Amino acid sequence: AKKDRSQIRQKAMISEHYSRLARAPETGEKSVYTFVPGNLTELVRSFDLLPVLPEINALQSAMRGKSRDYIATAEKLGHSEDVCTYVKCDIGMMKSGNVGPTGERLPDPDLLLLSYTGCFTFMKWFELLKQEYDCPVVMLHVPYQGGGEVTPSMRDYVVKQLRSDVIPALERVSGRRYDEARLSEMLARSARAEDDLVTVLQSARSRPSPIDAYFGGMYIGPIFTAFRGTDDAVEYYRLLREEVEERMAKGLGPVTPDGEIGEERFRIVVEGPPNWTSFRQFWKMFADEGAVVVASTYTKVGGVYDTGFRHDPSRPLESLAEYCMGCYTNLNLPSRVDLLERYIREYDADGLLVNSIKSCNSFSAGQLMMLREVERRTGRPAGFIESDLVDPRYFSAANIKNRLESYFQMIAQRRAGGAA
Repeated sequence: AKKDRSQIRQKAMISEHYSRLARAPETGEKSVYTFVPGNLTELVRSFDLLPVLPEINALQSAMRGKSRDYIATAEKLGHSEDVCTYVKCDIGMMKSGNVGPTGERLPDPDLLLLSYTGCFTFMKWFELLKQEYDCPVVMLHVPYQGGGEVTPSMRDYVVKQLRSDVIPALERVSGRRYDEARLSEMLARSARAEDDLVTVLQSARSRPSPIDAYFGGMYIGPIFTAFRGTDDAVEYYRLLREEVEERMAKGLGPVTPDGEIGEERFRIVVEGPPNWTSFRQFWKMFADEGAVVVASTYTKVGGVYDTGFRHDPSRPLESLAEYCMGCYTNLNLPSRVDLLERYIREYDADGLLVNSIKSCNSFSAGQLMMLREVERRTGRPAGFIESDLVDPRYFSAANIKNRLESYFQMIAQRRAGGAA
């Protein structure tokens, strides 16, 4: 498919970031390995440190056909088949020379920054990395939203850790003092980019939707990873918003792997991450049926901005704390159900589809309960498929295609019955 200007810009941004990382041993720039949910990108960058996100490396490896060998390498070292495949892909990549998505070697971390947001695997992952790298580790413990809300005491607990643990660690690694004014400037840029992102997400309320909020969700890349708080992110989301608004004005649907989608036959909400090893084939199964994902939970793992949150430069550390606690994987199951119900109603979706990921417990736990509850509340049909993040052994194209065809047929039959 023809790439939009925003896609070309994002590719250039990511390529330059990885090249900058590859040059780090010569330039003296230092890097911080961290995770997507609850990441502290603005704080890290305020110290002129470069963020590296292992999950992104893993999914990029999968899309380039390298994850199978990396996972095999990790399993030969004793890692179980049941371990998160992001972890095994990352470990395998590291053991194979730590060559990143652009074919250049990534630098060893100068700091491992663990922001624990609802996924226990993150802790074990960094324990494994600590065994390999001679660098300090700092952990930010983020309270789980067990009660469905962020309380003042929870926020204060995170802010205290930022002040007493995280910021001093960043100061030691960078040799720079904490500059709150600089952090606030970055958070202001984040908020501008977040405004444009939400406009893009909510464009899917239109008929036809100008975006696919799951397969086309690659637009979340800059804001979820290394670019939040930068001028690049502001410009990228401004450009993306303009393109999406232009598509909406022309009545165009989303671009698919084969070009324009044509007729929008089904509008669905998807729970769970996509499969990255067969991403294009997976996407085509939906596009061939005229199915558009108008909202998804995967595109909220790095922040649920469309419920109103924005980074607040007037309260920098408090805002970072609230962001960490508000990521999708840190929401309890009732809150996730509420969000899915809201998406189905606000985006006038035909139903909910769950893609259950074999090796991702933080997403998969409770999904059947969520499916049944959303179906009960909305009266709209739900479907269930299974795959994995980056392990090609757990992507059965025939099985998934059959289930998807049955699901879309069920929606069509219900429509016909209602019309009758």
